[in-house]
Amino acid sequence: MNIVQIDNWRDYRRDGEQFLRTAVGAHNKKKKAFSTDTLYNVTCMAIEKLIMAFLMKNGDLAENHTMADLLRALQLHLGDIPDLAEKLMYMDTFQDICSLDNFTINIPTEEDVVKMLAIGEDVQAVLHPHLYDRNISLTQ
Repeated sequence: MNIVQIDNWRDYRRDGEQFLRTAVGAHNKKKKAFSTDTLYNVTCMAIEKLIMAFLMKNGDLAENHTMADLLRALQLHLGDIPDLAEKLMYMDTFQDICSLDNFTINIPTEEDVVKMLAIGEDVQAVLHPHLYDRNISLTQ
């Protein structure tokens, strides 16, 4: 089967990495402009961009952009990934904003943020071999 990559997948990879670096850096420096809910949203954008880069590189898209939908699309390519699945579903517990009539937003705690940033780094580590040639390290 010949995979037709979707244009600009590298832009999504770059954006995802930049969002994650921003969230981690802001948290480490205790930047006041980055509240826990802001760090949650930036981290979610990072995860979404990284997964979309992977999917686009493989000629695919997710049905929607919730963590559950991104996970389903990811599993079509990577198979069962229970550890990552549990982490992504945890990320989905903070916002349910698909319906204007019934939406919930839970503000994450500092402990939640630490866990979320680690999840972002885990997603990056899982996808890294699929988004780069083998000789490029994560620290670049």
